[in-house]
Amino acid sequence: MLSWQWKTFSELTLDELYRLLALRSEVFVLEQKSLYLDLDGLDRACHHLLGQHAGQAGPALAAYLRILPPGLKYPEASFGRVVTSSAMRGQGHGKLLVEKGLAFIESAYASPPIRIGAQHHLQRFYEGYGFRQVSEVYDEDGIPHIDMLRAPSSRSL
Repeated sequence: MLSWQWKTFSELTLDELYRLLALRSEVFVLEQKSLYLDLDGLDRACHHLLGQHAGQAGPALAAYLRILPPGLKYPEASFGRVVTSSAMRGQGHGKLLVEKGLAFIESAYASPPIRIGAQHHLQRFYEGYGFRQVSEVYDEDGIPHIDMLRAPSSRSL
């Protein structure tokens, strides 16, 4: 069972920030073998969702995503850095993570359109939430990506 918390950047403790940056690096840089600068300057303006569980040495981060307000990366609201630790996969945490992210955006920004840059192999996963492909496949840090858009009326939750 995970404990879910929303935090602004300034509300993150140093330990939480360390854990989320470590998880993002573990999965996106090491596991996916993608050399890129994860610290893109956007985190300070984002809301962060942390899914934690009790670990042997204290709280352990199992799942994470960040919400980007409209105008920060795209004209639309967005979410990204969607990640589940390898030890916690296959338990539905990724689906719950996206559902919580969509609910936050719909509540905070009055059900706006939502644009994401998704790894191409996850296209069907995001289509299940009402997203549709709106770009050609492009390379981002060595991984095929597509832009996807979810119209305000596309509620598949």
